[in-house]
Amino acid sequence: MFFKIVGQLITIIEVNSELGAGTRGASLGSRSLQIASLESENSIFREPGRVQIETENDLLLLPSPTNNAKYIAGISRMYERICTQLKSTFSKNDFPFIIAGDHSSAGATIAGIKSAHPSKRLGVVWIDAHADLHSPYTSPSGNVHGMPLATAIGYDNMEMAKKEPAKEAVAGWESLKNTGGPSPKVLPEDIVFIGVRDTEKEEDRICEKFNIKKFSVDELRSQSAKYIGLETLKYLEACDLIYVSFDVDSLDTSISVGTGTPVPHGFEVNEVEQLLDVLLVDPKVCCFEVVEVNPLLDTVNKMAVAVYPIVERAFNTIKER
Repeated sequence: MFFKIVGQLITIIEVNSELGAGTRGASLGSRSLQIASLESENSIFREPGRVQIETENDLLLLPSPTNNAKYIAGISRMYERICTQLKSTFSKNDFPFIIAGDHSSAGATIAGIKSAHPSKRLGVVWIDAHADLHSPYTSPSGNVHGMPLATAIGYDNMEMAKKEPAKEAVAGWESLKNTGGPSPKVLPEDIVFIGVRDTEKEEDRICEKFNIKKFSVDELRSQSAKYIGLETLKYLEACDLIYVSFDVDSLDTSISVGTGTPVPHGFEVNEVEQLLDVLLVDPKVCCFEVVEVNPLLDTVNKMAVAVYPIVERAFNTIKER
């Protein structure tokens, strides 16, 4: 799907993969958002020509052979496809607007941005309840949707290791880290967490070691979404490009009913809208991604109905900038 903006097109890229999640259904997130969009007069799904990435979800019919990094061989193939699509999208000067299933895809998105712009310094805005900084050596679940930022910074966190992954998992992990070019893709000091509130000690150690910037839900609420957005952009001013990743579990559990890992005390819809209003007008923002809508955990598509206005507003903010 292509929409004209100033000298640029927006391309919606659907990544209907859920190999990295611990619960099933995130692969249906894009479809559920499309259904929610039917109530809008300006549905972003109305035009033909969306790009869909081929998935490996049939692997879920069998047990994963790599428990410390589940289905990592299939996820590695997804990383290559997503990275290739991102590089192609950027080569046409298009803006990638990604609607994905589980959050493991974000590591591939970052790889694709860096593959297209290897000399550019990339900043990451991570709007999420979770830090997603685990590796196969530290992950309590082995679910790769808890690892994408670790692939981006290329950090195994061996000083906190408590697992000995099989060689197939290690090979897959090295493949993820080096998709599209050598690791790391992002410096830890070029990450901003917004709303992160559910982390394990292994992730806390990384945040402390690299002094990763964080803004809490309470800080945004007390100082305003606009202020936090402007402070985020100021913090990343040395970066040439910025990628914004929005996991719907950053929202409060009164809203985020249809997602795999909801966490209490999250954002309201209007708070995220106001935050994105500030972030997405910045010309350095080169890619936006929304993840983890899961209608199988929902009733009457409540999650997608709540999130779709955020998605449409984000799309239009980029379109009009």
